[in-house]
Amino acid sequence: MVRTWSYTRVLPENFISRPLRQLLTDWLIPSHLVHDLRINQRVLVNGHYRSMNQTVIGGDTLLLTFVPEDFKEPFPAVDPDSAATVSVIYETADLLIVNKTRGSKTHPNQPDERGTTLNHVAAYLGPDEPGPYILSRLDQETTGALMMTKTPAVVPIMVRNIAEKRVQRTYLAWVHGNLNGTGTFTGPIGRDLTDKRKRQVNGDHAQPAITHYTVLDHQPGATLVRLWLETGRTHQLRVHLAHSGHALVGDPLYGPDGRTALRLHCWQLAFPQPFTLDDKRTTVTAPIPADFSDFQLFET
Repeated sequence: MVRTWSYTRVLPENFISRPLRQLLTDWLIPSHLVHDLRINQRVLVNGHYRSMNQTVIGGDTLLLTFVPEDFKEPFPAVDPDSAATVSVIYETADLLIVNKTRGSKTHPNQPDERGTTLNHVAAYLGPDEPGPYILSRLDQETTGALMMTKTPAVVPIMVRNIAEKRVQRTYLAWVHGNLNGTGTFTGPIGRDLTDKRKRQVNGDHAQPAITHYTVLDHQPGATLVRLWLETGRTHQLRVHLAHSGHALVGDPLYGPDGRTALRLHCWQLAFPQPFTLDDKRTTVTAPIPADFSDFQLFET
């Protein structure tokens, strides 16, 4: 298994010079990791260690080396399970995005649990990779793009990108009723004190939640919408749509019935690459399930 993780980056010629410490901070490397790189001289500029206060310029080559001791959990305890094949839709040396199937849990909830997407990805990566490390989560019946990392070094960077809304998640969903145009749901979401499984608008300890939608298509009794999130509250899409009177088709918890499968698909992820400063985003699209638009409503 890999015991160190090294990253080489050549700064572009148009790079705006700045102190080395500032560059590492701008790359979203946490301060404790910057400290470890400094005191152990594991950040080199053009092959030599430099003070963190010295300036780096365009054309400089940086080499960063991380070791397991830099991280609280460098090797996550995920049992590999090869019982199912994972559909990989994007992969680099650091990042992995799979197209999660309906009915597959994202990750184990018990120490010895197997059969989840995370277990299947661990089998796919094999024993020489330390990961996977989960970055995003999807409910068990939700399909689509699920992001993970293969190394611990990029976990805090991508977590920060998610927290600061530089990762955009776009969903497709069939909802009950006739919805038109575009709009935004802004109801704060908190716990439902009558059902611990659920959340509700203006519930207990409600937090701000913002969901945007655009209508794409209709069929009798249902509307196809594209949804994108500014926040990531538990069950946010499901709660906002149900509160609007347009619950997700097949939602057993918030909808009028659950006799058809949930029609919610994480369609696209757009995100910056780690150790970069530009505004470019990589966009990854998850193929839509073949039966996504094939369902029968059972209105009550």
